[in-house]
Order: sequence, then C-alpha cells, then structure tokens
Amino acid sequence: MKPELKKMTIAMAIPLFLIFILYTIKILEVGMDWDFTRLGVYPLSKKGVFGIFAHPLIHSSFQHLFANTIPLFFLSWCLFYFYRNIAPYIFFAIWIGCGALTFLIGKPGWHIGASGVIYGLAFFLFFSGILRKHPPLIAISLLVTFLYGGLIWNMFPFFAKETTSWEGHLSGAITGTLCAILFSNHGPQKPEILEDEDIETPEIDDAPPANSDEEDLN
Repeated sequence: MKPELKKMTIAMAIPLFLIFILYTIKILEVGMDWDFTRLGVYPLSKKGVFGIFAHPLIHSSFQHLFANTIPLFFLSWCLFYFYRNIAPYIFFAIWIGCGALTFLIGKPGWHIGASGVIYGLAFFLFFSGILRKHPPLIAISLLVTFLYGGLIWNMFPFFAKETTSWEGHLSGAITGTLCAILFSNHGPQKPEILEDEDIETPEIDDAPPANSDEEDLN
C-alpha cells in the first residue's frame, strides 16, 4: 500500500468507529424500546452533568443521526488526516468543551446529538487553516466554508427552530475557534522559505606581483 493511501486509510479509522458506535446505540435504543434522551445535557442541573460526556452519542431519531453522519465523518477525517499529531487532543477538547459550554448557557431541556461536535470541527478546520497560512490547510478552510458555511445560521436563536439546540451549535463553534487559536503553534506549520545567502568573495588585487628576481641597479 502506498504511504499516502495508507495515511488516508488510517485517518478513517476513528471516524468510522465513531459512526459505528452511534448507529449501534441508536439501533439498540429503538430495538429495546429504550429512551436515551436523559443521557444528554440538561443545563445547570445535576442530572445533566453526565451529558457533557455522553450527549454527542445520543440522537432523537434516525433522521437526526443520518443528518449528522456525513459531516461528522468528513470533518473528523479531515482533522485526523491533516492534523494527525494533535487530532486526538483537538477532538477530545471539542467533545468536552462543547458539552460544558452547553451545560452553562443552554436553555432548559435535554440537549443531544453530535451537531455541536460538527460545528466545533468545522470552525477549528476553518480558523486553523487561516491562522497557519499554509496553502493545503487554507484549501481545507475554503472547502469547509463552501460545504458547511450555511451552518452558521443555526447558531443563533433568530434563525434556528425552537427544537434545535442553537446553544450546542454555538458552544461547538466557540470551542473549535479556541482550539484553533490555542493549538496554532502545534501540528502542521507553514514551511519556512529559505533564501540564498550572499557569499562574500575575497577582493582580488589587480596590481602585478613584484619581480623578486629584478636586480637593484642603484
């Protein structure tokens, strides 16, 4: 297997495993007629603390899960492919940070779903590429903007539906942006441009050498 193809394949491992876990949980919930909603975040309440860690795993319906599957997989893959050395730390920070902020600013109710993580990944990839000024990463920033730029509207209560956790989206966006800033000096960086240094050459004396064999006529 070529090194580049191997790198791409390895970067898919965690996103695919995460998607597998999400579908397993949803199938188990529906098949057993259970309700995992209470594993979500309930802001400023003891019963909602565990949701800081578990809420991205829970979805209200298969339709909700389907809507999150492709962006979660693609953005996670971009993170683990282009930022593989720091990707686990970024992913963990977004996962927990999103839940913690939602816990603090969310409206009363159960906040569930991986949408906040998706927003966090999108904002990290966008701002990280801009801050690093590295052409391949800037290209990813532009691609994320093209594909998911419309997500920004669901971060505000004026545009989001009442049943949508705009607080979770906003929390993810804030966390992803902070990660882009705090980790800007870690991971891939713009290569330094090396300029040719001027080489000093010794001055050449144009005067003819003295004739040591010339006799003194005086």
